[in-house]
Amino acid sequence: MSITNGLKRLWGWLRRPSPKALGTLLILGFVSGILFWGAFNTGMELTNREQFCIGCHEMENNVYEEYITTVHYNNRSGVRATCPDCHVPKDWTHKMVRKIQASKEVFGKIIGIIDTPMKFEEHRLEMAEREWARMKRTDSQECRNCHNFDYMDFTEQKGVAAQLHAQASAEGKTCIDCHKGIAHRLPANYAGNDALSHTLSADQQSTTVH
Repeated sequence: MSITNGLKRLWGWLRRPSPKALGTLLILGFVSGILFWGAFNTGMELTNREQFCIGCHEMENNVYEEYITTVHYNNRSGVRATCPDCHVPKDWTHKMVRKIQASKEVFGKIIGIIDTPMKFEEHRLEMAEREWARMKRTDSQECRNCHNFDYMDFTEQKGVAAQLHAQASAEGKTCIDCHKGIAHRLPANYAGNDALSHTLSADQQSTTVH
């Protein structure tokens, strides 16, 4: 059989498939779709683990070392916020957007933009401001998965905290407006006026994990 005749027979079968062949194609397509979706979601979840986040020395030797000295890592209740809890949206649509954005970060890793501590510090403010802006746009959604003004009992908080949280809630502020230095050290050249962020960052650097 020539190649031309074979192609003609294939084209004819595609134009007028038998019911049995059509059913087989539908079943194969359905099963393939399930397998693809399962593999895709498995891959997504694997990239949403803390071990994946600190798989490169740029993260493990810099911001991760800072994070493990904070209350988000070690505290009396034993509730811990991991890297993805703060930096990856939980809803599917925004998670996909964040993953696409992360491809640029992978490129930066490949070409060595922040592969030394000195380079990391040079770019720290730029990276921090980009993340602060993202959290500002989402109303600190990742923070509010655990901390929400609507469910805070201000009477149970210390005086200053209760006052500031009540004021922030009334003024429509979001978590990142005041808590920029809560999990990572503020950039040395950060010129913000939010004194609370500087205080939190200083407290963080003097904290040790017990």
